[in-house]
Amino acid sequence: MKVIIADDSKVMRNIIQNAMRPMGTEIIQAGSGQEVFEQLEIHGGKVGAIFMDWNMPGMTGLECLKLLKKNEKYKDIPVLMISTESEDDKVSIAREAGAKGYLTKPFTNEELIKFINSSI
Repeated sequence: MKVIIADDSKVMRNIIQNAMRPMGTEIIQAGSGQEVFEQLEIHGGKVGAIFMDWNMPGMTGLECLKLLKKNEKYKDIPVLMISTESEDDKVSIAREAGAKGYLTKPFTNEELIKFINSSI
């Protein structure tokens, strides 16, 4: 399965990628919401899930999530938020916008793996 990891922090993208590597997942990295759409076009929308940070430059993760859910080609791709935004209202907003799951930073590797396994 291909997944997109979208986070403006390369370090965070690599942490998530390293946790997923043993699962045999093909990882596509994106540093912004705009790059998510670019990667979806490159890969023909054939992506099993998107792991997305809330805070990214240009297009936020929430804005990207909302646009994905309005797009017929991409609306069924599960989007999982991984963010420092941990307030209950932010989690609720993301879920109402269509996020399948939400994990707050910081997290342990065990929490991340459990989140991944329960989400995809």
